[in-house]
Formats: sequence, C-alpha cells, structure tokens
Amino acid sequence: MKFTRRPDLEPQTRIDIVKDVWINQGIYGKMVQIAQEYQISRTFLYQLSWAAKYHLEELFSDPQHLVQPPDHLLEPWILALRLEGKCSIPSISSIFKHFNYQPGSVGYLSEFLQDYGRCVPSTLSMAQKKVVFYLSDEIFAIRTPILVTLDAQSTAILKIELASDRSAKTWEAHFKALGAHRFHSLGMASDRGVGLKAGYQAACQEGFWVCDQFHEFQDLFNRCHQLERQAYRAIAGEHEAAVNFANAKSEATLKKRLEKYEKAKKACEHAIARYDQLDFLLGMLSDALHLCSDSGRLRTVEGVRSDLTLILNLIEEEIKGEKLPKLLKPIRSHLDDLLVPFRQVERIHSDLLELMPEPIVDALALSWHHDQGWPFDTTCRINLMERKNIITNARVDIG
Repeated sequence: MKFTRRPDLEPQTRIDIVKDVWINQGIYGKMVQIAQEYQISRTFLYQLSWAAKYHLEELFSDPQHLVQPPDHLLEPWILALRLEGKCSIPSISSIFKHFNYQPGSVGYLSEFLQDYGRCVPSTLSMAQKKVVFYLSDEIFAIRTPILVTLDAQSTAILKIELASDRSAKTWEAHFKALGAHRFHSLGMASDRGVGLKAGYQAACQEGFWVCDQFHEFQDLFNRCHQLERQAYRAIAGEHEAAVNFANAKSEATLKKRLEKYEKAKKACEHAIARYDQLDFLLGMLSDALHLCSDSGRLRTVEGVRSDLTLILNLIEEEIKGEKLPKLLKPIRSHLDDLLVPFRQVERIHSDLLELMPEPIVDALALSWHHDQGWPFDTTCRINLMERKNIITNARVDIG
C-alpha cells in the first residue's frame, strides 16, 4: 500500500491517532492496522507518538527550570560588553555562561550583533544643516577598503561604508552622501591619498584640505625610535665590555680589553647623543606645530615657517646620517600644507579684531589655549638661533 503525507489531518484526528497507539501498545500488527486505517506511514505514526509523549511530560512535570530568566534584558548587556567593554564574542558567551544567562551561545551573540549592525545606518542624518570638519581615512578588512569619515570635534563616525575601491569617484560619492544628510564640510584632514583628496575636492569645492601631521612626520619619529634602540644596544655593548675587562687576568688581556672598552664607551656616548639630540629636536618640532605658544599667544604663519625651517636644518646638521636627508626632503616640500591651519587662525584672528579690541582677543586665545589642557611654560624662552649656537659651538649635550 502506498502512503502519502496527510496535511489535511485535523488536530483532533491526530489526537485520536495517538490515543489508539497508546491503547494498542504491544499488540502485534496493530500499528500497521492503524496506519492503514488513517492512510499514514508508520514513521509519521511514531513521530506523533513521540511528540505527544514529550509535550505531556513537559506539561505534567514540575516546573523546575535550571536557568531562571534574568530580571533585566540581555540586549543592553550584550551591547555594553561589546562596545564599552570591547569584549570578544567568545568572552561575552563565557560571561553569560558563568552567570547562567541564556541564550548566550557564540552563534546567537554573533547573529544578534549582526542584526543590530544591519539596523544601524551607515550615515548619520541631521535635522538641519551641520557645519563640521572631516577626518577621513581608509581601513581594510581582508584587503577590502572601508571608507570612514569622522567629525573632528566630537569624533563621531559620520559615515562608514564598505567600498569596492579607493578611487576619486568612490570618495566623491562618499562625501556627496554626507552632503545629502545635511552635513556641510568646512574642511578635511587626511593623509595624501590621491583618490581621497581628489574625491573630496570634487564633492566639497569650498572646503580646504589639511595634511595629516601623523603621516607627515611618521618616518622621522620612526627614525628616532631606531636611534633609541641603537643607543640601548650600545649601552649593552659597553656594559659587556666593562664586564670582560673586569674578568681579565693577564696584563696583555687587560690592555686589549681596555681598548675594546674605550671603543665601546665612545660608540655608546655617540649613539646616546644622536638619540638625545633628535628626541629633543622632535619635541621642539611638536611644540612649533601648536596653534599657540607656551604663553598662549597665537602663532603666525611666517613665525611657524621660520621655526620649522630652522628645526629641520638643525636635525640635518646635528644628526648625521644618510637616511635623514631623504626623510626631510618631502617634509620641506610639504611645508605650505603644514601651514594651512595657521593661515586659518590668522584669518579668524583678523575677523575677531574687527569685532572686539585686541586685548580681549588675546584673552580669548589664552582661555582657549588653557581649555585645551596644554601646559604653560613659565621659564625664560631661549631663541632658536641661540639654541643652535649652543649646540654647534659649545657642543652641550642637549639630552
């Protein structure tokens, strides 16, 4: 006999089938007879029996749950642990298992966070026009670019999107989408990515571009770290030479090891001096890029240009090496780009002077400088040229 599925069986009919199965349990041939009577397969018959048994056991057993549902919702805890605690999904799952919170499997948490991610828009929307300054860059996920733009003041992510490439057209569409969401860009700071700069200039023609100082001076600061490691190796070499000299027995060995120690000592002093000088000059370079001086006075474009030029010259003259001229050449060629923020400061300063007296503007700049948390230098300031003469003529250890 051929059996087919019976989706037309009503719930009461299924209950009657189960009753007949239980009444006739153990009687030979009864299961086949019931299956033929209702025109169902014996597999489906047994499935109904097992399902009924399971649900009746659950219905008539004592409600002793191994895990009590928490009084609070798990969703806020998942988001807090993931976003604020920066916990990995396996870590969140372990925490939930420790407190017997369910569901807390890795698969559930992963799907939950993915659902939240799909619900969050990739671009913020404003109710009205919002003037912002962009910070834009690319990050990569398995060699696929992700375009990101932040608000410089609040560091809020204004737009993040997975892109097929980093071309100018892709970036232009990225910035135009921000414009459609009522963001107006005053300017943008970024690295010298060709597509990024071209895309921004095409989409925001009124905005100005500021070079990212981190990328501009990254190689120079990396060179300082290299000199630091060389200095530590030289210190270790001098210490080793001193130990060998102390362990020498014969006079000939003492003389030979003393020469090695003197050589190691000079190499150590030279390595330390190179690192100390470059570290000190890079500290001066960082200070020169602040919009205000240590006393809270606004820096001028020409003053910053003069200071940067002199510091770069000092680095090249005092820190001998083949690598430094190659590192300094692009910085010198990009000097005008580094001065863009100071030009904006001069323009704002000029506009403020038309509205209020100069002492009030100076007090305003001083309070802004204080609000940034930058320290004030109460010591006597040494002119850069005087500092250069001290280093060059007196050979003072500036470290």
